[in-house]
Amino acid sequence: MAEPSGRAFLTHEHVLAVLVIGETALFAALGSHFLSAGNAAEVARASVEIGLLALALTPVIVTGGIDLSVGSLLGLSAVVMGAAFRDHGVPIGAAALLAVAVGAAGGGLNAALIARLRLPPLIVTLGTFSLFRGLAEGLTGGIQNYSDFPERFLFLGQGRFGPLPAQVLVLAGAAVLVGLLLHRMAIGRSLRAIGYSPEGARYAGIPVGRRLLLVYLLSGVAAGLSAVIYVARLGQAKADAGTGFELTAITAVVLGGTSIFGGSGTVHGTLLGLLALALLQNGLRLSDQPAELAGILTGVLLLGAIGARSLLSERKRG
Repeated sequence: MAEPSGRAFLTHEHVLAVLVIGETALFAALGSHFLSAGNAAEVARASVEIGLLALALTPVIVTGGIDLSVGSLLGLSAVVMGAAFRDHGVPIGAAALLAVAVGAAGGGLNAALIARLRLPPLIVTLGTFSLFRGLAEGLTGGIQNYSDFPERFLFLGQGRFGPLPAQVLVLAGAAVLVGLLLHRMAIGRSLRAIGYSPEGARYAGIPVGRRLLLVYLLSGVAAGLSAVIYVARLGQAKADAGTGFELTAITAVVLGGTSIFGGSGTVHGTLLGLLALALLQNGLRLSDQPAELAGILTGVLLLGAIGARSLLSERKRG
């Protein structure tokens, strides 16, 4: 039997890892203090909210779905938390739990419309994208900014455990949980089956509705948790919190190799995609490049990743 060629073992994640190494080498040469421990901690700190959303969106996109509402839901959860704490005297811990509950409720609404009524995820979450942001703006009048949170709460977003930013432990825990869900449990195989063919999965006895309920509910919980960390990091909650986060999170997922058509995707690929985006934005800033260049290069990276995935798929079929 012939030995498989080295190219047979080339995966999208390998290509992305090479890209991350190349980015690191380039920006280490161009930017000052890029390789410092302090900068590494700041890159990690600034990536947690997007990372939580990207991790939760990975199983959503694996099923062939999408959730465009997570950024708006983050904003709504943040202002509800701020209003509960400052205007209604709710203890900060209970207010943080309320933010997560709001996220779960928003995810539950998406889940019910998509899983129970079988409405298209793109249309549903595009609608709730506007709904959640509109509610956040209505609660604040578009100008209210909640601040003056207690120091013990701000530690979650600004403190450290040794060299590690405190919130990185939350991201690590979420990565482990989603990794177990997607790669070590039978439910992960069922999510891939749904992504390949929802009707085929139903005929195979997979409870498609319940699986979709789970992934969209998880997405909402991630938005609520991200809101808590966002408020703790910046020390403020306002209606525009999380603006654009949904697109950045989806970009990280697709850049990491998850098929936008469903059926395949990995947590480690999503984390690599997140790292590639974070290094790009941070490196451009430290090397004094125009801010607009980040958007251009992110688009180039995304198109390149899709092209590389298509090429690798063709080689596998060949």
